[in-house]
Amino acid sequence: MSERSVSRQRQGKRWYTVLAPEQFDRAELGETMAEEPEQVVGRTVDTTLGEITGDQGQDNTKLKFKITDVGSDAAYTEFVGHELTRDYLRSMVRRGASKVDLHITVRTTDDYRVRVSPVAFTTKKADRSQEQAIRQIMIDLVEQAAEDHSFSELIDSVVEGRLSSAIYGEAKTVYPLRRVEIKKLQLEARPEEIAAEEEAAVDVDDDDVAVEE
Repeated sequence: MSERSVSRQRQGKRWYTVLAPEQFDRAELGETMAEEPEQVVGRTVDTTLGEITGDQGQDNTKLKFKITDVGSDAAYTEFVGHELTRDYLRSMVRRGASKVDLHITVRTTDDYRVRVSPVAFTTKKADRSQEQAIRQIMIDLVEQAAEDHSFSELIDSVVEGRLSSAIYGEAKTVYPLRRVEIKKLQLEARPEEIAAEEEAAVDVDDDDVAVEE
């Protein structure tokens, strides 16, 4: 495509600076271009924690944000996902040791539904009952974290490593561990989406009730 064609395509469009949520200090995530502001809403931006903090040691943590609002020249986002890179997770695996993981869906105090995926790496091979005990600790602590925290607070706990440290502290009493990580956290539903689901479920239940005449 010629430079003239590209220039013509960009006429009437404007650039918007994409900003992270307040809990990430409104860090700049990049730029996006559109003819109308509403065209920007819904777009997603992938980055790493290292790019936001300037610490290359955190580049193994991938973050995903979704644009939810647009100003005159800025696009504002919400956090929708956290995931550790596959290379980093592979580096944790050792021959003759166990990898214990699970996926659990929880609701935070402000009614966000979130899917959390912790993983523990043992020093040697754990038996089945020990792995089950570690998983139960993971379930209990993730559920407790959701019961005690808002969505943004839960994100902070995961990104800053507090939740994985809590799991490590409890689970190491079952079997010696090398490392515990939250390998993935994903936003599944916002409060308004959950409310709509529950309302629809109630409507269906009402329809199923037989009325005797």
